Amino acid sequence: MRGLFSFLAYAFTALSIVFSLMPMDTIAFLPIGLAVAFSLLFLRKSKETQKKIPNILIFICLLCSAFVIGKTLFVQDKVEKDTKFEQQKQESNQESKKELENLEKDLE
Repeated sequence: MRGLFSFLAYAFTALSIVFSLMPMDTIAFLPIGLAVAFSLLFLRKSKETQKKIPNILIFICLLCSAFVIGKTLFVQDKVEKDTKFEQQKQESNQESKKELENLEKDLE
């Protein structure tokens, strides 16, 4: 049972590191929570001399959660208006209107 908990704790800790670095905002808390849960179970099933690795995994998870909270609070997502695209869009609309007018004149 300890082996299963250790594998799951390692796997979810690795996933929590990856999700923390990616721009996924609070979705990263899912693997972080699972990693903490399995690390605590891993810690509980370990003997006194084997408790160093589960404690390190829990510490890594806490760092990941602090990083995600910091990213969520301090990084602002800004959407800027793309004026070049808007201008090209208007120009293409005007060109298409002129083409349609020319086609209508050709049909008459």
